[in-house]
Amino acid sequence: MSSPAAAPATQVPTRESLDPRYTWDLTSIFPSWEAWEAAFANLDTGIEAYKKYEGTLAHGAGQLLQSLKDRDALDQLSYRVWYYPALQYDEDQRNNTINARRQRVQLLFAKWQQAMSWFQPELLKLPLDTVRQWLAASPDLALYRFAIEEVFRLQAHVLNEQGEKLLSLSGRLGGVPKDSYAALSTADAKFPTITLSSGESVEVSYGQYRKLLATCRSQADRKLAYEALYDTYLGNLNTYATLYNGVMQGDWFEARARGYTTTLDAALFGNAIPTSVVENLIREAKNGVAPFRRYHQLRKRVLGLTDYYVCDAFVPLVNSDARYGYDEVLDWIVEAVKPLGADYQARVRRAFAERWIDVYENQGKRSGAYSAPVYGANPYMLLNYNDTLDAVFTLAHELGHSMHTLLSQETQPFVYSNYTIFVAEVPSTLNEALLLELMLGRARTREERAVLLQHAIDNIVGTFYNQVLFADFELEAHRLVETDQPITSETLSGIYSRLLGEYWGDALSPDTRAHPAFLPVAVLRLSIRDVLRVHREVDGRDWRSRRWRPDGCGRALSGSPAFRWFRSPHDAAQACGRRPGAARHGPRRRRPTRRSGDAPGSRARRGRGPSTSAPSRCGGQAGPRGARALRALVGKCSSPRAKRAPGCERSERPLQGARRFPR
Repeated sequence: MSSPAAAPATQVPTRESLDPRYTWDLTSIFPSWEAWEAAFANLDTGIEAYKKYEGTLAHGAGQLLQSLKDRDALDQLSYRVWYYPALQYDEDQRNNTINARRQRVQLLFAKWQQAMSWFQPELLKLPLDTVRQWLAASPDLALYRFAIEEVFRLQAHVLNEQGEKLLSLSGRLGGVPKDSYAALSTADAKFPTITLSSGESVEVSYGQYRKLLATCRSQADRKLAYEALYDTYLGNLNTYATLYNGVMQGDWFEARARGYTTTLDAALFGNAIPTSVVENLIREAKNGVAPFRRYHQLRKRVLGLTDYYVCDAFVPLVNSDARYGYDEVLDWIVEAVKPLGADYQARVRRAFAERWIDVYENQGKRSGAYSAPVYGANPYMLLNYNDTLDAVFTLAHELGHSMHTLLSQETQPFVYSNYTIFVAEVPSTLNEALLLELMLGRARTREERAVLLQHAIDNIVGTFYNQVLFADFELEAHRLVETDQPITSETLSGIYSRLLGEYWGDALSPDTRAHPAFLPVAVLRLSIRDVLRVHREVDGRDWRSRRWRPDGCGRALSGSPAFRWFRSPHDAAQACGRRPGAARHGPRRRRPTRRSGDAPGSRARRGRGPSTSAPSRCGGQAGPRGARALRALVGKCSSPRAKRAPGCERSERPLQGARRFPR
């Protein structure tokens, strides 16, 4: 008797095999590499020419104003010069030709920092009263009032000209850990192939891994994918720990060089945030972990699991087989943002029609998601879309960043167009809240609502508890560096293991792979540091109040809907390119299966709502236990037309608050 035919294998496609409609069109930045080379040469020439202002700022308001205008012109050109190779490199990080061009820009920015190192010390030699008189007398110079006064506020941490030049020479060293991480985790990574209980073979790339955890009903299949991907990273555990140590040593070096008492002081002072904000947040989060633990204990009961692991935290509580094809969800997002106005909707449509988005995963592509703020062109968004609900909300989220960037650049003077990290997540989170409201309003079954409400809860879990856990870990690790303690993979694993116990308690079953999961925080930090470094270089805005926005961090800084960073070490690193990464930058996911999706409010596939009984490709069914617990989650709030029990109306409100814990 012949054995049954094997299920088809799922492999990550090549870049060349993708439909160009689902790749970004970068011609709004430059039409060709020849045009980029010309702009690169102009930027290089401009940096050399800027030296003429050294020693002349005291000549008067006119000279100071012209130096600022010329600096702005170089800043604006630098966006396009940087992002043209950087975005193409993220298409396939194995491409050494593109990487070489990207590195040329990094070297040019290092040269720029060195050439500009005199600016802040020379500005601070001027009496503040004199500068204020110039500002009062010149309306054009007054535009820069806030930026200039911020330099004086930071005066205690600005070095003399020689010190600033020395620090600028160290700038390129800061990017080495991140570049090493990118090569180790993406360009040189060999992802394993596993066979699911359905017989299907799947290459466990990062994008496929996230999809498996969100769709597989079989715990054995989820655990198989989890172990396969984690083992890929754990094989280089000591290397990742060393890279993270390099990041922290760099943080401590710069903090001490600039006269800060701790790395936390250095991270927060530029935005005038007291360190007590972070310390109080960590303390109160630990005091309030009971709802977090109860939620995962509820999930364990509903799913009918004896043991509950990290890889069980993302699968829907109901057996939903809904898929959300990219083309089908575009109109949903446009309709969801209708409260923001017709002009906003038109801009969103432009993003779709003019190919601002690189949609699907391909071999060598950077994982994660981000929005890149290309000044002088349009924003660009990198996704790894995989037809899951999470992917839909990620698209809405990154569009929020891009619309924020576009409107800010159109409305604000260039010097203030780069909004701060502390407001960056508001528009992106608002977009998600509007989309959630639309989908909840159209949901017709309890199962649909359960999936959406779980998504909303996972947003809160990922935004608050997990981000604070990561902040707690970073604070403890940095304090070891500040007290000259050794940093090893065992040290970092010990901290993370203890914090898992303090936050999760007995909600999480023992898992040896979870202990070295400091990797998500470590690689996130690698990305965020690179984001901040790159944007200092791109914007040339060290002197402007340190209000750098890690644009492109997108979700990497924002947390997740669904516990984003905790899923794997690679997840946390995608700050962008978020924020940064983003966290961003920093700044996710997926795979082009492009099946027909279910419109919210229509029933599955043919107007009947998402199926709740179709078997998943991974096999397995929802557990029989926990029916009462599921009713507690959905309960009397399940029908949008039913009279609501007290408190149920809250479940349909958009989520409030930013989802980013700022770093």
